[in-house]
Amino acid sequence: MQLYPLFRKALFSRDAEWSHDFTLRQLQHCNSGPLHKLIYQRLPVKPVNVLGLTFPNPVGLAAGLDKNGTCIKALAALGFGFIEVGTVTPKPQQGNDKPRMFRLPEHEALINRMGFNNDGVDALVARVQEAGFKGILGINIGKNKDTSEADGNLDYLYCLEKVYPHASYVTVNISSPNTPGLRAFQHGTHLTSLLAALKQKQQTLTQEHMKYVPILVKISPDMDKEQILGFAQAIQEHDIDGVIATNTTLDRSKVESAEHANEAGGLSGQPLTDRSTQVIKWLREALPDSIPIIGAGGISSPDQAKEKLAAGAQLIQIYTGFIYQGPALIKSIVNSL
Repeated sequence: MQLYPLFRKALFSRDAEWSHDFTLRQLQHCNSGPLHKLIYQRLPVKPVNVLGLTFPNPVGLAAGLDKNGTCIKALAALGFGFIEVGTVTPKPQQGNDKPRMFRLPEHEALINRMGFNNDGVDALVARVQEAGFKGILGINIGKNKDTSEADGNLDYLYCLEKVYPHASYVTVNISSPNTPGLRAFQHGTHLTSLLAALKQKQQTLTQEHMKYVPILVKISPDMDKEQILGFAQAIQEHDIDGVIATNTTLDRSKVESAEHANEAGGLSGQPLTDRSTQVIKWLREALPDSIPIIGAGGISSPDQAKEKLAAGAQLIQIYTGFIYQGPALIKSIVNSL
């Protein structure tokens, strides 16, 4: 693990998406066998009981790193208390044109406009079954780019049915800025229609599989307080199990001078820290304690993790901070809690 700064230096000399794909290919070799033991980090158990599940520690991996579920066991070996894979869509899709991922190292940030590139839900489910992972696994679902807003609910319901037997929880991604029209599902009748359909499907699948799988919704940091409070009311009315706050932002006010600041896509990392924490605070004020929040966005230190928890999150997720700091970040956060 001490070698990560050297490893990062080599990776950061290459294109961001090439480095991402290369790293995943190497991690695939670490899912089992001697290499699995080589990357294993033994961390103290600091359990958190949320969503009817016992998380061995509150530090999870956010969706987007392992979209296709190729490295689940390797990532878990690094010490994550839970892994979230995806976003996955009904049909495979290539995503947006390359280049579509950019580093802003002076801000410890990334901009991506990947566009839900993934192998499709059937391929993901097959890999999850093959992995046989016994830890807590979240599966993040979305809609295909060529699916109309009018038919968007059908994509989410299709994916929910496919992943339900294999997930510890399911995250509904309606907040990526990189699929046209997706964020419309965060508001008004789009939102209430989707939540009602998901809840009805969840009830049916619970009876079918004799297993209750919680549904969480991942939201954008770009909504104002009034919109956040409206969202909070809707998920209470439809008995949704939890919220992940937040996804990436379109705001560039904190990175205006950066080389890639004008690239289209969602910004993640340090520039997002304060905004995502504010969204968590608004949600916590509006939601009962029975609806948990997973805090994500700009966590790259134990203090920032504690800020998210103090704001009202029960669990946290990291991604961009993990890219910049490596497995040592997981260990330092868990040890500090």
